[in-house]
Amino acid sequence: MSELDELARRRGFFFQANEAYGGVSGFYTYGPEGAALKRNVEETWRDRFVTREGNMEIDAPTVTPEPVFVASGHLDGFDDMLVECAECGESHRADHVVEDNTDIEDAETYPTEQVEDIIAEHDLACPTCGAPLSGQSVDEFNLMFDTTIGPGDGQPGYLRPETAQGMFTEFPRLKEYARNQLPFGAAQIGTGYRNEISPRNALVRTREFTMAELEFFVDPEGEGPDLSRVADVELPLYSADAQESDGEEYQHLTPQEALEEGVVGDEWVAYFLARSKAWFERVGVDMERFRFRQHLPGELAHYASDCWDAEGEVGGDWIELEGVASRTDYDLSKHSEHADDNFTIFKQYDEPKTVERATVDPDMAYLGPEFGGDAAAVADALEALAERDRSAFDGEEVTVEVDGDEVTVPTEKTGFAVEEQTESGRHIIPHVVEPAFGVGRAVYTVLAHNYDEDEVEGETRDVLRLPAEVAPTTVGVFPLMDKDGLGERARDLAADLREAGLSVTYDDSGNIGRRYRRQDEVGTPYCVTVDYDSLEDDTVTLRDRDTTDQVRVAIDDLADVVAGLADGNREFADL
Repeated sequence: MSELDELARRRGFFFQANEAYGGVSGFYTYGPEGAALKRNVEETWRDRFVTREGNMEIDAPTVTPEPVFVASGHLDGFDDMLVECAECGESHRADHVVEDNTDIEDAETYPTEQVEDIIAEHDLACPTCGAPLSGQSVDEFNLMFDTTIGPGDGQPGYLRPETAQGMFTEFPRLKEYARNQLPFGAAQIGTGYRNEISPRNALVRTREFTMAELEFFVDPEGEGPDLSRVADVELPLYSADAQESDGEEYQHLTPQEALEEGVVGDEWVAYFLARSKAWFERVGVDMERFRFRQHLPGELAHYASDCWDAEGEVGGDWIELEGVASRTDYDLSKHSEHADDNFTIFKQYDEPKTVERATVDPDMAYLGPEFGGDAAAVADALEALAERDRSAFDGEEVTVEVDGDEVTVPTEKTGFAVEEQTESGRHIIPHVVEPAFGVGRAVYTVLAHNYDEDEVEGETRDVLRLPAEVAPTTVGVFPLMDKDGLGERARDLAADLREAGLSVTYDDSGNIGRRYRRQDEVGTPYCVTVDYDSLEDDTVTLRDRDTTDQVRVAIDDLADVVAGLADGNREFADL
């Protein structure tokens, strides 16, 4: 991993930001090679989860007003465990201190008091200075960056810790674009911010990062996905049951088998696990070092009923690349309670139905004098109670809660009644299945899984065996030497290939072998050399990165040949 990190800095994949001013941990700049790789990874994600799935894409603001996170629960439940060293003052993730220095693998699922006890029991020390942490309190630390919207005191806001809330808050408008038909999906690729206690492992845990998220809205009683489209995908599943029994064997099941055996409980979750696996393989994640791990009960986020993490093995550790979560109706229900808009969809019945509905018609002449300014709130509480529990109106008095206080209303003053109504449909709150990807983590894993060393002509070479679709550059163009018109011909050829839509680099520095090695090191899949034969017969040498094989190709055919190779429509061995 140290060699990969050195390569990343030296060749412009990524490096710590603002190093001229000392830098701040958790912030990285993608250099020219890394920015191109990241952009290509994002485009393949957009192709799979937006275009091919028929979903819509939005781009919401990164600054979000506080009420959104009050409704979502992030203000109360988006925390990590912090322990501070009394000696040097450094703060650390308490669960990471435990996991790094004991056999415990899931300390984040433990309560803070238990983590304190484990630190004391094992006499764990500060990772920075070595001072004992025993006796130091472990506290919950909210990860969101706060800000102020507007001048002065302004309005409190936060940098979003995920892109999801932008899609939830805009649901009333998005459902109109979807013609109020379920299922439909809203996707977003954008920046998220988390004030990590102890950023580490390069792009794995940062304070600013890019996420690619899909919020897929479904009818909980509606039809599931067409699993025949993913019938041949085998999922490496590491269930919660296997983890809790200390098992290390994965179950390799198709989505249909996983559902039938009860390993995965939701059809849409199984479907998106299959789509995700295929995408990770497409961008270059090694399937021998890949799995889906189910969250343990104490590990689940406050909004999830189930979640499976796509994980890749990097440097001996399993890192989370994606979470596929069943968020049920949590998000839309919360925003429906707090926001002044409609977060339901009207579900049309095949035929009208006659149903009994409990209604109230409160006597406001009684509620007004009795409850003053709370009268309207009391009336709303009575209406909600009638819908939820009509038996509450069986007695002479009805008790409801308003602003945390219980109030009692004579039943005769509520206007309670049960009426028969004919309905053509009903309003439902959709459930949400969310595949959420960490783009930077995917990029880092792709680099780690494709970094290789081999020997060519008696020399060791470093090579990135990136899929052509995501490689920063598709083709390198070289003159054999920059004289006798070779340089001019090569530069013209590079310009023509760029005009054809290919990503091209031109290099005439050093001997041809060194130029090949430079492109191998950054993952360029193909190289073209213009030599003296090119001036005679209008052909060039085309070289394959992985095999180092070379063939002669007509210049007039070159753009189509390289594009076909990069798209996977042609094989180099067939040229």
